[in-house]
Amino acid sequence: MAIKKATRGATPAGNSAATTEQLVEFYRQMLLIRRFEERAGQLYGMGLIGGFCHLYIGQEAVVVGLTACANKQDTVVTSYRDHGHMLACGMDPKGVMAELTGRSTGYSKGKGGSMHMFSREKGFFGGHGIVGAQIPIGTGLAFAHKYKNDGGMSFAYMGDGAINQGQIYESFNMASLWSLPVLYVVENNKYGMGTSVERASASPDLAGRGEPWKIKTMTVDGMDAVSVYEAGLEACAHIRAGHGPVLMEVKTYRYRGHSMSDPAKYRTKEELEKMRSEHDPIDSLRQTLIGLKVTDEEGFKAIDKGIKEIVLEAAEYSQTSPEPDPSELWTDIVVAA
Repeated sequence: MAIKKATRGATPAGNSAATTEQLVEFYRQMLLIRRFEERAGQLYGMGLIGGFCHLYIGQEAVVVGLTACANKQDTVVTSYRDHGHMLACGMDPKGVMAELTGRSTGYSKGKGGSMHMFSREKGFFGGHGIVGAQIPIGTGLAFAHKYKNDGGMSFAYMGDGAINQGQIYESFNMASLWSLPVLYVVENNKYGMGTSVERASASPDLAGRGEPWKIKTMTVDGMDAVSVYEAGLEACAHIRAGHGPVLMEVKTYRYRGHSMSDPAKYRTKEELEKMRSEHDPIDSLRQTLIGLKVTDEEGFKAIDKGIKEIVLEAAEYSQTSPEPDPSELWTDIVVAA
């Protein structure tokens, strides 16, 4: 395999904070998310995945760049477009895919589906189906980190469609007031379901929403994993130093519709093609790696082969694993006396 081994601590070029070893890993993780989501879309089309399914294709650089800044004790919570976040934080692709197909070997025993699976071991506290509802949870996780003094911080992701929800600003107020260790990430993919940001928000400057609460704000190119990583390092340093929350608007783009049932007719084919051809995060990083002479076609083929094997194994596992026993309907339920 023609991939050069990087020297730890060495930067690949210029002022980049990422080592060549990290760049290769960014590429591998983004490709894993892309291929996993493509296969999930196929399984959905075959009727093997039920309910809602929101794919992350196009947005891979956001979660890969930010997860590289996380520590083991940190926690993550996000919205219903969550498969990429699960994979980035180290959850087993087989368990994630098995949950999508409703099998007992899935992360929520086949009962949560695409939008509701969790891993306490990986510090992943779920995708959530209610728009914006995960942000108060992420704020609570940050409060727990501070209360326990465990050195951890919360990564709380939301979409641009959630930024106009009132509970978001209640969370901002508490987080700023109590200097909670939380990074609020707005994944601005330009469309909340089918409505563009320009039509839904009086101000398109979503990062600026944190200013009334004296929250540090940042705007980042979400189609560039290295830019996201470098911004993440700055944000996390601010938070871990005890200076309170950060609101980061990451400008990204989703290639598919809002969900599998969305034909995405609210945007032009030219707009989509321009983003794919000029700003694709995986292709861009591939060109960077070629320019740095870190790897060549043989190396990329080896990475791609390894990723395909992982995804194929996950797909096979998700179709051959048993379905939940009917008795599972009565488990994991809290009953008030």
